[in-house]
Amino acid sequence: MMHGIMANAPLYAVLASALAAVAIAFTGEKHRNLRETWTILASLLKFGFIAAMVPGVLAGVRYEVSLVELAPGVSLALRADPTGVLFALSASFLWILTSFYSIGYMRGGKEHKQTRFFAMLAVCLSATVGLALAANLLTFVLFYEILSIATYPLVIHKESEKAYRIGRQYLVYAITAGLVLVAGTALIYQAAGTLDFQGGGFLPPEAGRGVLVTIFLLFFVGFGVKGGVMPLHSWLPAAMIAPTPVSALLHAVAVVKAGVFGFVRLVGFVFGPGLMGKMGLSTVLAGLAAITIVLASFIAMTKDDLKARLAYSTVGHLSYVVLGVALLTPTAMLGGAFHIVTHAAMKITLFFCAGALYVHMHYTKVSELDGVGRRMPITMGAFAVGAVGLAGFPGTGGFLSKLMIVQGAAEGGHTLFMVILLASGLLNAGYLFPVFIRAFFRSSPEHTSYDEASWFMVGPIVVTAALALLLGTMPDAIFHFFGVASEAVSAVVAGGAP
Repeated sequence: MMHGIMANAPLYAVLASALAAVAIAFTGEKHRNLRETWTILASLLKFGFIAAMVPGVLAGVRYEVSLVELAPGVSLALRADPTGVLFALSASFLWILTSFYSIGYMRGGKEHKQTRFFAMLAVCLSATVGLALAANLLTFVLFYEILSIATYPLVIHKESEKAYRIGRQYLVYAITAGLVLVAGTALIYQAAGTLDFQGGGFLPPEAGRGVLVTIFLLFFVGFGVKGGVMPLHSWLPAAMIAPTPVSALLHAVAVVKAGVFGFVRLVGFVFGPGLMGKMGLSTVLAGLAAITIVLASFIAMTKDDLKARLAYSTVGHLSYVVLGVALLTPTAMLGGAFHIVTHAAMKITLFFCAGALYVHMHYTKVSELDGVGRRMPITMGAFAVGAVGLAGFPGTGGFLSKLMIVQGAAEGGHTLFMVILLASGLLNAGYLFPVFIRAFFRSSPEHTSYDEASWFMVGPIVVTAALALLLGTMPDAIFHFFGVASEAVSAVVAGGAP
């Protein structure tokens, strides 16, 4: 039995940013240095609690905290298993960098209502870690809904007519997704008598095909909205109206990753690979993910607005995770799980770069970037790292995660998905490479001398770009991301073994 602080580490990891949100709100605008100190301290503390659990989790320890029992067998509870720790570790580490970056962005852009921004960012990270470490579906759905609500003030941050319109669209999608998840959770409890996540799944085939298909469809909508699976994706590019640190949060770290993380839980810990394959549901899910990858890539090529191009890139890359778990082979599932981390590092780098260009140069379009690489070489060099990583070049984290998904497709005999995955790398290059090619290989009289953005912004950009490279060259050296991902897949495979 565990004693001391580690016994409640999952709860402390959730509370760190929740309490910081209160402190930030009471500190207010007049004491911005103190306000931002709370943000940074909370991000470090949150990551510290999660990182401290990694050695134990790799050794087979499952840190569990029961919050409240609502009925016999139904409770709100947290549990740090490898799958949850993988997501929580990635989100909490990148929040540290986002905190520093946000200071530079919000001050540099002279944004209004910065206290609300930092407070709601903290609430979002609290909800993200809560759903990552949820021991059962009920706890997951509760934190999932808190995340949806907490994101709304960030989406409407500009408080323009357009921002409010997009905010309403976001709420419609989020509330609808929440309602169908509640309905699906009720059906699962009725069918299985439990909501606790179990490696290999816990839904009984005896529940009947009609019930199981209904559950799958409800959760596809509930998770597909946040995960950006077409045709449920349209809110996601629209939400680009939010400040860039929010875009990074939405598209790399928290909100959309909550959706694809939900699919990991659904396939591996609710249905189980065996039942998914037997019913043919995995083929449907893989097909929709593959379509999303291709269509989103083609749409991204048409966008001159840099953040819109990156948004559609996110729509496509989230479905790599979904496709990986839907292929059901251990190698593909490992690639999908690891892509949660590698994509986060690469995509947050690209959004950070887009924000630096906006704050420092007021550039928002790809067509404006001719020669800017000579003026902002660190920023655009980091963009190049993120771009080649998303395209799957060797030496980057994106290469490893994509390679494993391709290998998993080959192991399962899925030739069509192999072809789509390989072709998608070329499509990624097609919409990302022109950005840094313009920056470095075209000239402009406006950009002849070095002039980077604030180091509050450039520093995190350098670290995230370095992380994208290290995940490709030493995937287990950085906080054991790869080892934790491997343990997560092992739990699914072991649980589904006869």
